[in-house]
Parts: sequence; C-alpha cells; structure tokens
Amino acid sequence: MENNSNPLDGTESPSTDQDASATPSPSVEKRQEDSFGRKSIWREYTEAIIIAMILAFTIRVFVVQAFKIPSGSMIPSLLIGDHILVNKMSYGIQLPQDCEFDISFPPMTCYSSQLLVEFGKPERGDVIVFRYPEDEEKDFIKRIVGLPGDHIHIRNKTVYVNGNPLDDKAWTQRIDPGIIDGRITPRDNLDSITVPPDSYFMMGDNRDQSLDSRFWGFVKSHKIKGRAFLVYWSWKGYGPMSEWVRWDRIGKFID
Repeated sequence: MENNSNPLDGTESPSTDQDASATPSPSVEKRQEDSFGRKSIWREYTEAIIIAMILAFTIRVFVVQAFKIPSGSMIPSLLIGDHILVNKMSYGIQLPQDCEFDISFPPMTCYSSQLLVEFGKPERGDVIVFRYPEDEEKDFIKRIVGLPGDHIHIRNKTVYVNGNPLDDKAWTQRIDPGIIDGRITPRDNLDSITVPPDSYFMMGDNRDQSLDSRFWGFVKSHKIKGRAFLVYWSWKGYGPMSEWVRWDRIGKFID
C-alpha cells in the first residue's frame, strides 16, 4: 500500500476528500443563491413598506387627511357615514406644533399648527375641520359663519353678521319650529358678540342639532386642520342592502 506521508517535511499530500471539501458543490451554491435572493426580496419589501409608511404619514400631516362624519350636525351638507377628504394646504403650508408621540399610526398627535407659507385666509362659508376647543383629542367639522372682527347675533333662529341677515338657506336646515328663549340656551337667540382676532365663529348646518360656537365659543386659527373638499365614500349601513352605499354621494364636492 502506498503511503502519502512525507517523512522529511512532516506533511501529507492532499487527499481527494480534502479537494472535494475545498470547492463548493453546485447544490451548496444554489442554496446560497436562494438564501441571498430571499434576503434581498425581504429587504426590498421592508424598504418599500417603510417608505410607504413615511409617505402616508407625510401626506396625512401636511397635505390631505381623511375623516368620517359620525354625527348629524352638518346635515344636509354632510351625512352620517360620509367619508371626506380635508385639504391641509388650503390656507398654507402648516408646521405641526404641540405634538405628542405614541406607539400607534400615525406615531404622533399634534394639537396646533403654524403657517410657514400662507396661501389665503379662511372665508365665510368654508367647511373646516378643527380641534374641538373643549376636548382637543376630538376633531370637529363646522362651517365658518363669523370672521375676525365680525359682529354676530342671532334672533329667533336668524343669524345676523354685522347687522345683516346671513343668507344661509342654500346649505342649512332648521327642523324644530319652536323658538327657545336666549336666557335658557343660545341655540335660537344669542346676544351680539364680536369675533376676536385670529378666531372664527363656527356653526353646524343642522342649526337645531349642532354643538357649535353658540355654546363653546370661537376657534383659533392655529387649531384649524384644513378645509373639507370631497366626499370619497358614503356608507349608510341600514335599510335595504341596495341602499347601504350612497353611490350618488361618492365624488361629491363639499360646498
């Protein structure tokens, strides 16, 4: 039998088995390629998801935010179950302020904003979303009735702005024929008030069933989140199934 060892230098000639282990077999290479491919795919998916979340968060904070209408205070303009889009750049580019971070999406809630670039001022008749003054965890939606410096008073359900009756019949409803004394509630009768600077007097279109500035005062400009402009979905959810979706409201612009 031939001896592969060399007694002079104490080394052994490489065997066939050692050669085989030094060079990866095709099956090993294939497994390595598959593993690398899977890691690359997972990395691509992860990066795509992270980028999508960052874009969605950025759009939601700075450009457009979706809301659902939970109450009837804006009937007939907005119905319960309407899903709307709010343009957060209607009046300018907003920088969020007074933010709190949380483990959720979005990961922070901001309670006010500052205009970095102003495009225009809110106008009478605009339907806007804002932080509810008495509980800023909630968002409210109403229509602007009084601008800064305006004198507002209500007499027997008629709203007067700077001494002139407001022509609001095109978008409002009053379903209760009764008149309530202003000493009991300001719903139908409100003494003259002046809207402070950088503030707005808000009212719901469903005049007899709206909790608005008649009861809790004014909305500061830095509490405005944006102007509502579109109903993108409307869900009734009761009655015949064919009427659950209000198809005629989808894509309706908000006046």
